[in-house]
Amino acid sequence: MKAETAVLDIQGQHRVYTEFYRSEAARGTIVLVNGSLSTTASFAQTVRYLHPHFNVVLFDLPYAGQSRPHNSHERFLSREEEADILLALIEHFACDHVLSFSWGGIATLQALARRPARIKRAVINSFSPIVNQAMLGYLRSGLIVMREYDRESIGMVLNGTIGKHLPSLFKRYNHRHVSGLERYEYDQMSFHVQTVLNNGGRSCVSFAGKIEIPLLFVNGEWDEYTTAQDARLFTQHVRHCEFRTIAQAGHFLDMEHKGAWLQTRDALLGFLLPTPAALPQQREREAALAG
Repeated sequence: MKAETAVLDIQGQHRVYTEFYRSEAARGTIVLVNGSLSTTASFAQTVRYLHPHFNVVLFDLPYAGQSRPHNSHERFLSREEEADILLALIEHFACDHVLSFSWGGIATLQALARRPARIKRAVINSFSPIVNQAMLGYLRSGLIVMREYDRESIGMVLNGTIGKHLPSLFKRYNHRHVSGLERYEYDQMSFHVQTVLNNGGRSCVSFAGKIEIPLLFVNGEWDEYTTAQDARLFTQHVRHCEFRTIAQAGHFLDMEHKGAWLQTRDALLGFLLPTPAALPQQREREAALAG
């Protein structure tokens, strides 16, 4: 399974590295949205079960991964601009589904609130509409070490909090990755974290009510930072939402162990690929939304 790679010009402002996994048997095209400090490599486990059911699109934001060399990094990128980039990629690749992970959910929900006509369904992994005490502690600790460019401590904070349930191999990979980033990446993430702390996470719910497509929220049973219970607060804001809890899994879901991988796979494909019996109801819902 080899990706078709390209660096795309987005609105004459950003250059974005993309990977496109094409499938002859695809029943649609899905774009995956990274969490903070992540790159396309973080979705290796997810691509395994989405392909060949879907064409799969991965990308690095302008300040991250293989997009970094193609951009100037003269200013911070806002979540609104990240949503702009996502919408441009949806159009370019004719995507009809979206999947986000962790803080990638903020830009994804913002993009979906603009009601892109192509998108039929979306999955929001490891995200909740509030910043609880555990997440608050993680963000504050992360902000301190990122502002000090304390590379060793950045890796330790990540693996000691949201990454605590990862196997040792992935912890080593995470530590090596986040401790080797450029200073402007830490500055960009500090900017995002400070924005979240200033509004208490409320920015994602202020526009969630504008989303009309079905959403699936997936959270780990052991994830104390974006809990399954907190995620269900989205029922107060989103019109059509479903929820799945992955047993014995933390924040990183399908990366943590084979059982979590299987559960996440089944939850996502069950939602994204409705059974034949469910298709008439889906068509009625889509027709109602279109009208």
